[in-house]
Amino acid sequence: MVLTIFLGSLLGGMAIGLPIAFALLLSGVALMYHMDMFDAQIVAQNLINGADSFTLLAVPFFLLAGEVMNVGGLSRRIVNVALALVGHVRGGLGFVAIMASCILASLSGSAVADAAALAVLLVPMMVRAGHDQARSSALIAAGGIIAPIIPPSIGFILLGVAGNLSISKLFLAGIVPGILIGLALCAAWWWVSRRENIEPTPRKSRAEVLAALREGFWALLLPGIIVGGLKFGIFTPTEAAVVAAVYSLFVAMVVYRELKPSQLFHVFTQSAQTTGVVMFLVAASLVSAWMITVADLPSQMASLLSPLMGNPTLLLLVIMLIIVAVGTAMDMAPTILILAPVLIPVVTQAGIDPIYFGVLFVINTAIGLITPPVGTVLNVVCGSTRTSMGALVKAIMPFLFAELAVLFLLVLFPSLVTVPAAWFSH
Repeated sequence: MVLTIFLGSLLGGMAIGLPIAFALLLSGVALMYHMDMFDAQIVAQNLINGADSFTLLAVPFFLLAGEVMNVGGLSRRIVNVALALVGHVRGGLGFVAIMASCILASLSGSAVADAAALAVLLVPMMVRAGHDQARSSALIAAGGIIAPIIPPSIGFILLGVAGNLSISKLFLAGIVPGILIGLALCAAWWWVSRRENIEPTPRKSRAEVLAALREGFWALLLPGIIVGGLKFGIFTPTEAAVVAAVYSLFVAMVVYRELKPSQLFHVFTQSAQTTGVVMFLVAASLVSAWMITVADLPSQMASLLSPLMGNPTLLLLVIMLIIVAVGTAMDMAPTILILAPVLIPVVTQAGIDPIYFGVLFVINTAIGLITPPVGTVLNVVCGSTRTSMGALVKAIMPFLFAELAVLFLLVLFPSLVTVPAAWFSH
């Protein structure tokens, strides 16, 4: 009955058009009324506590870093490095897009920011070279979702807060799965573009490659600073976000000199607006998360899944299918904030490593960013490139299937996540 009231009020609120943050508040209040313990002070206190988190300070700083990189020329220089390295191979611009997606993912952690930047930079270039616009846009969208998987990741930060998991361990465990998704996209792009009769661009000379690397050096240095700092315990994920924001501001304003002081207000305003949306969502989710704990919803969910508890692989497959279905209708942040408090105790009870599960969970919710009809990244790329949604959805299917194949490969072979994660953590 408690589970029915929670889901009914949440889905009902969303169905009548309430923003997800308010629907989360509604579900928490509905559970309070059902359990005869409604108290406005508890709602207010949980809202305040939800946003009052040192760990969550990482979110605005990583969002600021991503905004600065796009405005300050770091993103463009990363694309130029990828062009110099692989632009000459057959279908090279597609491989440039994938490589740039992986590098940008290690800088900002925001799928929307990365996809928007690459769509503006690369899709016109790919269309001029003769590639299909819908297919090019689809590749950019599919590559954009690597951002929440390779550290630093806003998705892992939200999951760590919602599920009480180590964010540093989640960050380091996401490196290899993110690279595997990049390789899967390379295979899918090779498959779909092999019929296109497009002449590759001439190979860059060694001097041109070195010039591109020299220009992009300061941008490429940041991933090493972040991953190295986390691995050797120099700073926490929150401190890493501050380092990323300050470093990107310094490089954009002092080294590249593309970010002018007059642009700072706009950059800070954009970051603050996005942060406000995310933080209110997190604060609202804590009200429902607190009620989920009080009502002992994880135990009810465990009893529903009890026939599968003896088979961790089958349990994971079922949970992944549920999250895929939820991801078609819900954005990444609310999916994490709603399901993590319910599912993490269940998988822990089944003997599944919660860090391993967390990586699969975030990959799955990231894939939801490109599944219609709600896919946020899909809509952003559609608007940025003025591609019709119908054509984009059709073109993205090979890339979507490639990413789902990696997800289920990780379910079947957990060591692909756990072994590299253990190495990076020591």
